[in-house]
Amino acid sequence: MTIRFSRAILRRPGPTFAEGLNVVGGGGPDLARALVQHQAYERALEACGLVLTVLAADDHYPDGTFVEDTAVLTQRAAIVTRPGAPSRLGEAESIERAVDGFYPTVLRLNAPSTVDGGDVCQCDDLFLIGVSQRTSEAGANELAGILKDLGYRAMLIDIRASRTLLHLKTGLSYLGEGRLVVAGDLPPEANLSEFERVAVDKGEGYAANCVRVNDRVLVAAGFPRFAERLSSLGYDPLPLEMSEFRKMDGGLSCLSLRF
Repeated sequence: MTIRFSRAILRRPGPTFAEGLNVVGGGGPDLARALVQHQAYERALEACGLVLTVLAADDHYPDGTFVEDTAVLTQRAAIVTRPGAPSRLGEAESIERAVDGFYPTVLRLNAPSTVDGGDVCQCDDLFLIGVSQRTSEAGANELAGILKDLGYRAMLIDIRASRTLLHLKTGLSYLGEGRLVVAGDLPPEANLSEFERVAVDKGEGYAANCVRVNDRVLVAAGFPRFAERLSSLGYDPLPLEMSEFRKMDGGLSCLSLRF
């Protein structure tokens, strides 16, 4: 089963974008270039057949353009999360208002649980949930319980010891057809034997955060070996420039909530 998307929610970066959280330390982003890259991302989603809800930038939340962290949107309910960075907790309020118009059932995590949506990867009826510096063990377990009540399966993967993975989906993406893109830093105890792994070459780890959107796969530009690998498997990669969002620890999946 491959999930078909028809809509997406996004938020454009605003004037305070450069004041956001930065763990990787990639240097300050160029806002004008980030806006151009975001607009190209919007056009790419539209080309994949999605109708967009684009929210205005909120100067109070520099990281607000990374909307994926604020909700987990399933086919059965929307789940509003509690981002793990204290400076981001308020972002969920406007996202909840946005998803409320599309979902009859909107659920919420309870304090003090924290979950970043970047730690949640849906693989058909199975949700992989990363326990990270942003997603607490309590939050991961609470989310897993909600998902199981909705009829899904859930598996926790502890990435707190990783030096390269801010979120689970920094190094892992689902392509559909039982295929999982995997970078090299996942813990060896993660039981992913039910999937066919698509390995990302050393030096192209950033490309692991790709996004299957209907008949295309959005990929970060500048990683030709991975794009060629996708093509060899029958996928249609759509490269997008992500330099300014990468500087702020962001990837392709971070920039939209797709449903």
